[in-house]
Amino acid sequence: MNFKLSRSGTLARSIAAVTAINSLGAFGAEAIEEIVVMAQRRAESIQEVPLAVSAFTGEFVRDTNLDDIKDLVRYTPGITGNSKDSFIDTLSIRGIVTNDFGVGGDPSVGVFKNNLYQGRNGEVVTSLYDLDRAEVLRGPQGFLFGRNSISGAISVFTKRPEFSGNQGYAGLDVGERGHVVAEGAVNLPVNDALAFRVAGYHSAEDGYVGNAAIPEQNKLIAHDKTAGRVSARYENDAVDVNLMIEYERREQSGSMYRATQKGVTWDDWIAAYPDIGMPNDNRDISSDMSLGEEDNGNILTIGLQADWDLGFATLSSLTGYKDHEFDYAEDFDATSLAFNDYAQNQNGEYFEQEFRVVSQGSDPLSWYAGVSVYQEKIDALFSQRADEDVVCTLYYGEACDVVYPGFAASPVGLLEQNRDKGDYEGWASYVDLTYAFSDAFDASLGVRYTYDEKHFKINALPVESELGPILALGFTTDGYLPATNDWDEFTPRFLVRYRPGHDWMMFGSVTRGYKSGGFGSFALSPDQPFGSVDVTSADASPDVFDPETVWSYEIGTKGELLDGRMRLAGNMYYYTYEDLQVNVPGTGGGITVDNVGTVDGWGIEGTVEWIATDNIDLYLTSAFADSEVSDAEALCDGTSECDGQPLPQMPEYSGSAVVNLHIPARDGDVVFSAELYGQTRTYGGLLQTSDGVNDAYADLTLRAGYRATGGWSAIAYLENVTDEVYYDGVSDDGGFVPAHYFGPSRPRTVGLRMSWDF
Repeated sequence: MNFKLSRSGTLARSIAAVTAINSLGAFGAEAIEEIVVMAQRRAESIQEVPLAVSAFTGEFVRDTNLDDIKDLVRYTPGITGNSKDSFIDTLSIRGIVTNDFGVGGDPSVGVFKNNLYQGRNGEVVTSLYDLDRAEVLRGPQGFLFGRNSISGAISVFTKRPEFSGNQGYAGLDVGERGHVVAEGAVNLPVNDALAFRVAGYHSAEDGYVGNAAIPEQNKLIAHDKTAGRVSARYENDAVDVNLMIEYERREQSGSMYRATQKGVTWDDWIAAYPDIGMPNDNRDISSDMSLGEEDNGNILTIGLQADWDLGFATLSSLTGYKDHEFDYAEDFDATSLAFNDYAQNQNGEYFEQEFRVVSQGSDPLSWYAGVSVYQEKIDALFSQRADEDVVCTLYYGEACDVVYPGFAASPVGLLEQNRDKGDYEGWASYVDLTYAFSDAFDASLGVRYTYDEKHFKINALPVESELGPILALGFTTDGYLPATNDWDEFTPRFLVRYRPGHDWMMFGSVTRGYKSGGFGSFALSPDQPFGSVDVTSADASPDVFDPETVWSYEIGTKGELLDGRMRLAGNMYYYTYEDLQVNVPGTGGGITVDNVGTVDGWGIEGTVEWIATDNIDLYLTSAFADSEVSDAEALCDGTSECDGQPLPQMPEYSGSAVVNLHIPARDGDVVFSAELYGQTRTYGGLLQTSDGVNDAYADLTLRAGYRATGGWSAIAYLENVTDEVYYDGVSDDGGFVPAHYFGPSRPRTVGLRMSWDF
């Protein structure tokens, strides 16, 4: 319920139910081959999984130039909100996003790598390279992973070492604006029981967004990323052990904001500062960036999985460790005024351990069970800065030395900072039982117990400016103010699956979803008077919010037609979310997170795969979504004006299409493809005001080249063919900063991708 998106204040072998057909041509395949996923803890054809899940092979990720996990949303129905930064607070699964961008809560969308949880903003987004596959699951996921994911999950699997021989790939992608992507991997077997795999990745590109306020600045939305991974595998008759060690260094731009030039706040600002207009080019911005601009991270990930064959079942141990450093800065007010510049300097560690047992055999009763624990330490310094005279002019209509005679300006301006530290731990257990009443009908019943405990403390640092803490936090503290809380919940799930024939399956589910409570990173409870100084633990403690929950109901079907040349998958869902964790206006200072209202939503999602001829195949997705919010007075000045409104960040319609053509030529194929993604308009706030509207858009990519049967290929591409200007999202006029867009679209880009599989 991200009502004010705010941070401060091809194909066939690859996609969704996809196939083993090459992602840029069917190569004469007569039927779509199955892709095997682990979406229910055991290997199954995606057509047999009674869940709304899409799957993508690593080859598809490479061929379509997908950069990181958020790019997967382009080809997944029901998921929107890609952005070009290290945050996932814009990712929307069926309209549900993560509203709290601080460090005291948990994401609504869970991201997993090799079944291990990847964490929060600043560490969760990593590059996609040398993948086996990616699985995107929609709806609450509490029975497949060690951590809850209330709206859905993105799960990627890296390639494991193989014992069959030396093999690998190398790829080079070059394009406009200094675009270079180099990646590769090599498989190194030692003997029949031990093998290694080494993979590397580098991606760089110059920016494409000009800054009128700093014309000498290099173009923005640039990146430079380098990553490497070493994997080891040991296998004998009873055990399969896989170790992964991965490191990634990311240097890129923070989010770029551009005022929509609409709304009351914009009018007031223009009246006081007539020269703050936006550049004519709608991709360009005008931002002072007094705290700089960056989105840099260093991320170390270690994962160890061991699987033992017990005969009647498989016992698995999954151990994960993650360490990260994250430095971020942006100009949130979207103008050349120094009014709301934001920075975040963060580091943290995360450890998890899970044990699970999955039954084997063909008995009517099958089952799996697991228990998991985690520990997380997080330390973040948040900075929010403004020019003192800008604050005085916008607040009081005069410069500070007029409003306050004898005023002495601070060399750092009005800088409000707070440091938050969290020490979190928890555990969960789950069990799922499936009984096959016949070859055609089975039913599953699962239950999960989750316990989370959080120790959190906030220290709002002294403010040097004579204005005091009157802009962002609105208070300072006398050292750290601590708080501790815990939450627990039982969540059930019920599934039924019916196969009316060999080529068709239908399913239905009822699922309870849950997300732990937490602490707001920028507020106290109770609210302190605006401008309070040296608040003590006797006066207040960190702002605490309760868990959010959902009941989700879903029916769906998957099947094949035309002798296996066409696959269909469709589902309809309905959910009721309660007590969503959202940013709400406080009576004192700070950005308060609280539990608000109820959201009833429903939608329809579908996927079609079709080998139309021996030379043409198609992949189509579509989604329709609707929702209604109630009891959200806290977001509408205490009125019921918000009631009945839909979620603003959820497009009513969205979808994608991929068409592939291949023509045999000598020892290979000439290949062509067209990829299209589009969505209808979204809004920056619950009331859908005209100042914060993100218009509908469509993005078309064309590719053409040659793919040899000997393993090499050269594919030219033209991305964003129409050079359409659109944005990742929009925030409406909140009375604090003007309504603004963020994340201008990447312009038309020409490039060439070459690869060699050996």
